[in-house]
Amino acid sequence: MSHEEFPTDRPAVVTCGLPYANGDLHIGHLRTYVGGDVYARALRKLGQETAFVSGSDMHGTPVAVNAEEAGVSPESFALDWHETYEETFPKFRVDFDNYGHTHDETNVELTTQIVRALAENDHLYEKEIMVAYDPAEDQSLPDRYVEGTCPYCGERARGDECDEGCGRHLEPGEIEDPRSTITGNPAEYREQTHEFFRVSAFQEYLGEFIDRLEGTPNARNQPREWIEGELRDWCITRDMDWGIDYPDGEEPRSSENRPEDGDGESDLVLYVWVDAPIEYVSSTKQYTERVGADVFDWEEAWKGEGGEIVHVIGRDIIQHHTVFWPAMLYGADYAEPRAVMASGFITLNGQGFSTSRNRAVWADEYLDEGFDPDLVRYYLATNGGFQQDVDFSWERFRERVNNELVGTVGNFAYRALLFAHREFGGTPDPEAGISEEVRERIEAAIDEFRAAVNDYSVRKAGDAAVSLAAFGNEYIQRNEPWNLVDEDPDRAAQVIRDCVQVAKAVSVLFAPVAPGSCERLWSQVGGEGSVTDAEVGAALEPPAADLDEPTELYEKIPEERVEELNAKLAERVEAADGESDDGDGAPDSDSDSDLDPVIDDRIDFDTFESLDIRVGEIIEAEGIEGADDLARLVVDIGVEERQIVAGIKRLHDLDSLPGTRVIVLANLERAELFGVESDGMILAAGEEADLLTTVGDAVPGERVR
Repeated sequence: MSHEEFPTDRPAVVTCGLPYANGDLHIGHLRTYVGGDVYARALRKLGQETAFVSGSDMHGTPVAVNAEEAGVSPESFALDWHETYEETFPKFRVDFDNYGHTHDETNVELTTQIVRALAENDHLYEKEIMVAYDPAEDQSLPDRYVEGTCPYCGERARGDECDEGCGRHLEPGEIEDPRSTITGNPAEYREQTHEFFRVSAFQEYLGEFIDRLEGTPNARNQPREWIEGELRDWCITRDMDWGIDYPDGEEPRSSENRPEDGDGESDLVLYVWVDAPIEYVSSTKQYTERVGADVFDWEEAWKGEGGEIVHVIGRDIIQHHTVFWPAMLYGADYAEPRAVMASGFITLNGQGFSTSRNRAVWADEYLDEGFDPDLVRYYLATNGGFQQDVDFSWERFRERVNNELVGTVGNFAYRALLFAHREFGGTPDPEAGISEEVRERIEAAIDEFRAAVNDYSVRKAGDAAVSLAAFGNEYIQRNEPWNLVDEDPDRAAQVIRDCVQVAKAVSVLFAPVAPGSCERLWSQVGGEGSVTDAEVGAALEPPAADLDEPTELYEKIPEERVEELNAKLAERVEAADGESDDGDGAPDSDSDSDLDPVIDDRIDFDTFESLDIRVGEIIEAEGIEGADDLARLVVDIGVEERQIVAGIKRLHDLDSLPGTRVIVLANLERAELFGVESDGMILAAGEEADLLTTVGDAVPGERVR
């Protein structure tokens, strides 16, 4: 890994978090996979050697539980879903170089090798621990077979994670008031021998690792609480029949190949979070085996000094990718990740997705409605920063498609190429070159695109191309070539030559986000080969002289279509709720992150006027020693500078905050937090503390009215 700006001379690997092979995909799931695909394509645009890999997570208790309910073996159940995912991702133009699964031979062998390497390096040990047990059913209760109360925050939690509260990973035996999810019986704790990984021995390494880790701020800041606090060792085995055997014997085996007499093998399988991330390495290895090491060398990427490894994940698995996984890699002499990009969640009309209530826009449903995959790719990739939560609604989807894709990108490309075709038969004298203004604007767009890739921002990468198309619209409108054709034909030719060049540049830079429509646009400007293979330099190469009549890239979505889609969604949710009412009364197991209701109590205008809300600019930002979440900010509010304490230490890269415009409640009474006086409040939205700011040029001190 180099930490140099992309492109580098090392191979890059972009991975996406593995989907559990236990249910249909909806567009909430797709945000991570679309984001990873956009980022991998964008790296290649810069000339970076890149492999994009992932796979299905076949093991773990969710798969075992659902397979048991379906009356089939876990292997059969998981393979069916794996095959579904293999078919679904390409439909959304998520183009993995290799998509494997954790139960295949490559991953079983590589997992066994890595665990043995950890053991040989003295990073593993045995320990007697208390594990949950259902005495009525006479069986152990690993992970999601047990639920209860989180010992840290008191919220309801499942066996291995406080998924509804503080988000901590939970070790076996930690959960309080345990109950069996199979029978509902109260569970008890019994002593059992398990294998542990000495994560605590890696505390110094992990502290250094997190300081050099790149990616989204939440992935860099959130893990510091665990790394800088009491770093506990990690139980890496479970007592169940589905998974990869803990490797006591000579040959690596998955659990279904375990001899009935045990043959000296442990009865334990590896915890799913051991073999799941190893699939990243296994999938890269399978890619090399298919194309050859001269095309892509997996060992160069994952061993020695390593390549540029970028993990694209959901924020609920940050801890696994920034604590456990890098410690495993380091302990087994593999290369560490360069960056982790952690996405926010997707809500639907302000409410959490709920599979049991059918409150979701399913992947297959979206395609069945006849929508181009590029439309939802654009929505997911560019609707807010990657780490921010994003709400999906059909109304907002229609608005962005009609205004930005149809009205900006599609409108410019069609009008420019249609005029070129009708008046000049194509690009007028393409070798004559483009104007200096247009060259500088395309070069600026390339620079914006390159900066976005190095800033790990898929949104900014997409915005670079859309902004260029907006410039094209403004340029053609300002120069009015339809009036110049007769008055000044040479000038008309220059303008249209410029516009065709801009259209070609848009096809190159927008292709990572919208590969299907950009392939059509690339063809319309006479591009050779595939736009997927065209690097950013192609944006300034002359377009073809002869151009066919273009077709429109996108179609408007009518308002009545949204009404129809909302009605279908409401009908599905109502039907699902009805089925739930007629059922056994089991609670919804989904985590529905519904937005808080609007407060009924109103305030009068005078009360609002009494709030002194100002635009501010952050001058300094530093963490407060001893406080996990608090940062000390110095903020210029125009008339003076204020010291303000804000709970953003783990949610933002503090070094990048100076110069950021924020909104400040200036007349909040003073408070003292961790011995530091706070004189005001920074306003932010959501659990990720999305800082409120202005879209215009309001200066520090301006009042918010």
